[in-house]
Amino acid sequence: MMKKTPILKLPEGIPEEIRVLLENAPIYDSSCSAEARVIYIDKDGGYYLKTAASHTLAREAEMTAYFHRKGLGTEVLAYERGEHDFLLTRAVRGEDLTHESYLSDPLRLCDTLASTLRDLHERDFSDCPVQSRMTEYLALADENYKAGRFDADLFPEGVGFKNADEAYAVLNAGRCALKNDTLLHGDYCLPNIILDGWRFSAFIDLGNGGVGDRHVDLFWGAWTLFYNLKTDKYRDRFFDAYGRDRTDEDVLRIVAACEVFG
Repeated sequence: MMKKTPILKLPEGIPEEIRVLLENAPIYDSSCSAEARVIYIDKDGGYYLKTAASHTLAREAEMTAYFHRKGLGTEVLAYERGEHDFLLTRAVRGEDLTHESYLSDPLRLCDTLASTLRDLHERDFSDCPVQSRMTEYLALADENYKAGRFDADLFPEGVGFKNADEAYAVLNAGRCALKNDTLLHGDYCLPNIILDGWRFSAFIDLGNGGVGDRHVDLFWGAWTLFYNLKTDKYRDRFFDAYGRDRTDEDVLRIVAACEVFG
């Protein structure tokens, strides 16, 4: 669940046009990673201000605005780039799927995660601003393999790869199987889906979104259930609920071989 720790003042460097909008309101640190800081502003229904290194939030701003136009994401109110990037969005009703009210009903959570993803993947993507996500995706995996980055702890025990070379061999053999034929979230994990009493509200954190291969989202959907529920027993149920007609275990393994390189 997204935390909210009270803080006394807005960070330095916020563009004046954003600062004026947010002054004189209670503010909370809601960050969940080292790469970006997120501040919740308790005013007019709520805002989120995300700040990160320069040029790192442009894609997220673009894809969040696109998802908003399709009724799938929050509204982007401002994106400013300078020494740092600043992305201001409007808060949406509900809680993310790590909230106890959802985690306490894992069967319903699993089925909802699957059906929400299938609905996303059935959407038209002809107007998406990112039409070839897999090109970037594979290029990053190649780059990180050469740089020696390898996450051996990404998987449940006994499911992963013995070493980086084994994973990269699977990636190389299967890279042509990854298609650009589906609208992706790109980081389909429980904290990035907001429901309001089990009703869909919005997707957030869309910086890895675009048109790509559905198995990227399927991989992360299964992974997030394992990670957040501390068991892998919902994996098959998740794929069954999504639809085995559109799930290929061989392609999932290729995606896994990419993801170990970050």
